[in-house]
Amino acid sequence: MRTTLPGRGRRIAAATAPALAAALALTACGGPDQDTTGQQTVAVKESNHSPYQGTALSRPFAKPDLVLTDTDGKPFSLRQQTAGKPMLLFFGYTSCPDVCPTTMGDVAVAMKRLPAAERDKVEVVFVSTDPQRDTPKRLRSWLDAFDKHFIGLTGDLAKVKQAAKPLGILVEDPVVNKDGTVTSSHGAQVLAFLPSDDKAHVLYLSQSSVDVFAHDLPLLAKGVRP
Repeated sequence: MRTTLPGRGRRIAAATAPALAAALALTACGGPDQDTTGQQTVAVKESNHSPYQGTALSRPFAKPDLVLTDTDGKPFSLRQQTAGKPMLLFFGYTSCPDVCPTTMGDVAVAMKRLPAAERDKVEVVFVSTDPQRDTPKRLRSWLDAFDKHFIGLTGDLAKVKQAAKPLGILVEDPVVNKDGTVTSSHGAQVLAFLPSDDKAHVLYLSQSSVDVFAHDLPLLAKGVRP
């Protein structure tokens, strides 16, 4: 079953962690709803004192040591080339008809609301969960519809799945449907990494609003801790 959490971007008390874990089910973009087990439990802060409207993580996630191919066809080390930079990270694919373009569109609109100096500080990275079809050229063309500065990465799916799992994001192998369409099931959350320690401190569930991202991005650009 595709699950989303009501109350967009709401900070969640630790007592609701089981419900949050349930909400982190895989999103079958363009495919049938499904139940997915084996989700990683995500710890959230007990207090609501975080300045962020996204979900503050009490145990931050380390940035993956992931090297893939960028949209220029060059190797890109996620950990090294975004070191010391505020970053939003999302896993998805260009053929997705719903959550992927919606999420990237919302982030793009929120980014445009930032002053140029702050906007230039924040990296937005999209990692393909369908690398066989998401060539660097196709990925660049798709991302340009949202923001020409967004970073797109594609490559070995096994490496992508390995990098996503410690972040509480499960990625499954794409499935080719009878009509020729492709379904790629993947976690739909966005993670915000702070520049001070290169760890993810804030999580955004699917359908977090533009206003939530617009509120939080200036904080992220300044490196404010939850």
